[in-house]
Amino acid sequence: MNALYQQYRDRAEFFIVYIGEAHPSDAWQVPNNLKDRVIVASPANAREREALADVCMTKLELAIPAVVDTFDDATELAYTGWPERLYLIDRTGRIAYKSRPGPYGFTLAGLEAALQRES
Repeated sequence: MNALYQQYRDRAEFFIVYIGEAHPSDAWQVPNNLKDRVIVASPANAREREALADVCMTKLELAIPAVVDTFDDATELAYTGWPERLYLIDRTGRIAYKSRPGPYGFTLAGLEAALQRES
């Protein structure tokens, strides 16, 4: 994703929207998180969610700017952001590309093709 960002960042704005924790230790912990030592509880407030977003961005070494969804999950609900999704919003504010649910349902090639069409 960082490579796509580097290639197109002069023609499009990129943001990662950090939504609610998908696999918190106090809800739906998955074996890979245990193996990778990604063990976090559901945040109790917006400040805790922001702290988790910072940790996520650092661990994943993502260069793309991040924003954090509101604690009531307004962005996630409006855009069906869980599980992961890729979106391209055109200059008029319309959705020009929406990926299938990730991480296995989307490809960066689909987003790149949409970026090429829009730029």
